[in-house]
Amino acid sequence: MNLQQLRYVVATAEHRTMTDAARSLYIAQPALSRAIRDLERELGMTLFARSGRGVVVTAQGRRVVKLAREALDAVHEIEALSTHGHSSEAELRIASTPSLEPGLAGRILPAYTAEHPGVRVHIVRCDGRDGVVNAIRNQRADIGLTDLPVPTDLVSHPLERQEIVLISPPGLDLPDPVPMSRLNGMRLVLPVSGSARRREFDSLFAKYGVAPVAALETEERGNWLGPVRAGAASLLWYRGMAEQAARAGLVVRQLDPSVRRVIAIVHARRRLPAVAQEFLTVAEGGSAA
Repeated sequence: MNLQQLRYVVATAEHRTMTDAARSLYIAQPALSRAIRDLERELGMTLFARSGRGVVVTAQGRRVVKLAREALDAVHEIEALSTHGHSSEAELRIASTPSLEPGLAGRILPAYTAEHPGVRVHIVRCDGRDGVVNAIRNQRADIGLTDLPVPTDLVSHPLERQEIVLISPPGLDLPDPVPMSRLNGMRLVLPVSGSARRREFDSLFAKYGVAPVAALETEERGNWLGPVRAGAASLLWYRGMAEQAARAGLVVRQLDPSVRRVIAIVHARRRLPAVAQEFLTVAEGGSAA
């Protein structure tokens, strides 16, 4: 077993689908599936079992995944001891939400990899801010890209203020920009009631004295655009997702007054590996937009 195989095992366990895991590793899905099957044959055990459209970790697999994470963490600690450049196996793990990943992959990563071509970048996809925080706390990621605020045990480096926009199905009679008062009674896709993200939305609505209707409550961001495409609801999301929404035939409008959130690089309160510190330097030279 080598480091690449360990990365494949951990990524598959994190993403629960071969497609998402392969995307995070920047390899083809069939290649990842084949590599996992080869590793299972080599070990003589089944690490993952199919479940619907995804995979679940088996009892034996959980032990292997735990050891694989520990081994990769040890490698990162060893690499952090060196101040003399990077080996071909140097890796940077970045936790990100789906809303912010387009900006990460579209601008910051190309700039970073151009300066540091020997570093392998692994994106740890997280459903939301809490997922990014947990990935850092559990040492599954070196740094994270998320909106603020984050708990005080993490260090944050603000990059930009990103605009929140209204994404709606075509045909709605709405101006652009949309006055906040028009959100009153509007059917919206919202985070689950009681969640930290939902409390932030509720605070925003209370500030402007509006009460939208929750057409769907979910933390699964991959499902957010579905009801909008079906014409059942609108959605408040970051400007960075506007291009994806427009490709889906949806309408993107500004809010009046404009609403923005601070986007930041976050990490644990400890010395960063050299590869992470260099990524932070590149990121602070621009934004994730």
